[in-house]
Amino acid sequence: MSTERVSTFIDRHLFLLSQERDSEVEKTSLVFSKCGPKLLEQKGLALNGLGIASIGVGLGNKTLVELERPAAYHAITVFPPHTFRPGDLASIEENVVSTSRSKKSTKLTNASVRDKVKSAAEGVVYKVSDSRIIIAIDPSRSDLGDFEFPERCRVLKLANNITYDRKVLAVMMESALKQLKIIVSPSQSEAVEAPKRSRLIEVLLGMAMPSRSNITHDVSFFDVSLNDSQKTAVRFALESVEVACIHGPPGTGKTHALIEIIRQLTSNTPVNPRPLRLLVCGASNLSVDNILERLLALPAPSQGTRLVVTRIGHPARVIQHEGALNSTLEAQAERSDEAALARDVKAELETALGVLSGKRKGGKMLRGSERKRMWEEVRTLRKEYRQRERDIGKSVLQESQVVLATCHSSGGYQLRAQEFDVVIIDEATQALEAVCWIPIFKAKKLILAGDPKQLPPTIHSLLASKSFATTSSTGSHKNLSGTTNPVPQHERIDSDDDERDCIDTDGGSALEAPGPTSKIASRFRYRGLTPPRTLELTMFERLEKMYGPGIKCMLTVQYRMHAKIAEFPSKVMYDSKLITHSSVATHLLRHFPNIITTSDDDILETPVVFFDTAGCEYFEKLDGDGDEGSRCNENEATVVHNWVASLVAAGVNPSQIGILTPYQAQVALLSSRLRLLYGPELEIGTVDGMQGREKEAVIISLVRSNDKREVGFLKDERRLNVAMTRARRHLCIVGDSSTVQHGSKYLKDWLAWLEDNADVRYAGLD
Repeated sequence: MSTERVSTFIDRHLFLLSQERDSEVEKTSLVFSKCGPKLLEQKGLALNGLGIASIGVGLGNKTLVELERPAAYHAITVFPPHTFRPGDLASIEENVVSTSRSKKSTKLTNASVRDKVKSAAEGVVYKVSDSRIIIAIDPSRSDLGDFEFPERCRVLKLANNITYDRKVLAVMMESALKQLKIIVSPSQSEAVEAPKRSRLIEVLLGMAMPSRSNITHDVSFFDVSLNDSQKTAVRFALESVEVACIHGPPGTGKTHALIEIIRQLTSNTPVNPRPLRLLVCGASNLSVDNILERLLALPAPSQGTRLVVTRIGHPARVIQHEGALNSTLEAQAERSDEAALARDVKAELETALGVLSGKRKGGKMLRGSERKRMWEEVRTLRKEYRQRERDIGKSVLQESQVVLATCHSSGGYQLRAQEFDVVIIDEATQALEAVCWIPIFKAKKLILAGDPKQLPPTIHSLLASKSFATTSSTGSHKNLSGTTNPVPQHERIDSDDDERDCIDTDGGSALEAPGPTSKIASRFRYRGLTPPRTLELTMFERLEKMYGPGIKCMLTVQYRMHAKIAEFPSKVMYDSKLITHSSVATHLLRHFPNIITTSDDDILETPVVFFDTAGCEYFEKLDGDGDEGSRCNENEATVVHNWVASLVAAGVNPSQIGILTPYQAQVALLSSRLRLLYGPELEIGTVDGMQGREKEAVIISLVRSNDKREVGFLKDERRLNVAMTRARRHLCIVGDSSTVQHGSKYLKDWLAWLEDNADVRYAGLD
């Protein structure tokens, strides 16, 4: 593999990242230009006319800004309805009464958006009550020192595309890719200090083949409840020298297998001669916290000490229970012997911040040079506190055997210069490849876990895929400067000449799926390294395309769905390899103890129901301007409403029901009809938001019904795969077969399967 080809691959990633960033800024400009402050508050995205109640310092040197509705400006101090929740990203800005502009200036430029963001103090919602909201701001990663809180503020909820975290992530990803380019270029790596080019990096870039495994010992499993499929995946991960991919379809116990892998790698066993140090990452805080909970719940070992685990991450985003919060780096640092001196500095810092906020010294606000001098003192104290905190954090991390963090937070200052033996990335099929490189530099071995048959990372700049698909067929692509470079014939994406066998120096037979005592062979079906069309192509999928199916091991026994619910996904998405465990194969709603037996037992006895609205003229509506608006379907909402009422009347708890739809407008419509009746326990959301979770009963509203037979989001078979596989005992689909079946062969086959296997009902409302 030539370094020129690797450089082309990296340049393409950098180009796509730059387009993604521009797309996000453009989207941000539309939010600022179209929505006034009152409209934002009505939509629950802003709280206007707030005052500073207090400013303090919390865990991890976070500045805690508490805001309220002052009685001087509001007759009612209780907040209006809003969508702010702990962990949400928000900014504190000067209160704006009106954003009226001339028609010529309605669209902000990228530069003006950046200036707008810079003028705010951005942070994370820490706590929310009826009349108070606390925003946690990291002063080391914001312009807080230059931002003076005005007398009247507003809090604005931020989409991920304009937050500081998002900007830092973009910088981190670009930095990781540029660093990677230096590593693979010998001439540059000699001149610039960079990590060494490890065997892992060479394998991931196709510069070397995965090594032959030399493990001969049988594995003694800690968890005796693992099935054969999970045991095979554990062996596969342990035997792999550089990289292993664990494919975990819905309900197959992927996290269960990962916990066993972690226990094996951190223990002294015949397979693992010395305990290893692990960095466990995920695409989201939820996935990282899920693993953390499982690790904290492990029984104490009969010999030795309990596993030392540390969680890196913002306390406001870590799951809110005592064990998880106590495992954070900040909490462990607070309990250390060296924390006393840091607390003294913190007390001085809080005093100074209190003076600046006007909440001390009789409430008098400092002005002019006196205020400037106080800010200088705050900066000095903050710098000292930060240094003491970092020293404490470093000592805590040195004693940690397992460190957990999201992929992008693994690139923070806490883990700088930290080295690990193995990196595990959960939800790797939902993470951009660029963000995966951030933790990869810190280890010699990589384990990826995920399901490429579910939704990929959310990408805004999909136009790049169309342009590149066109240019790649003509033998050229755009570089970072926008000019066009030729792509050699042997490097083109559409070329079939790349498929060939590559054998390492050890020789060996063709790679086969590992069995209980098998070795990983050293021969792969190698297709070469090709630049991605879009950022949706994850590292997990790329490695499978590059090395063939032997690079991964699939879990095959699912413990979630009724056999009938799992039948179609298994056949179409997982090559009929997904097997339903006997414990869930026949479970139905009627098996719940709280279920009421009624004359209409079909509700409780049927695993799959399909309300077909074909011919009913239940046409969709566009909610918004032009073709960009979201869609809703009022009649489908009525069908869903009636079915929820039937399920609840039969004894199904609203918390056991989930309603999914591809469109946010349908979510809003269903929420307006059902929230007052069933409360927040009845979960209503988009398919994207439900990935990785499950409900006993799931109702899917497809929405699309039109004369043009357009299906929109439903074309992505992975989206429907996610929706269907959330259900445990009961799945109900509401949709127009006459529209949906024309979307794709997958949709046509699915509707044919529903016709033959579901309880098909007429959806008329008369």
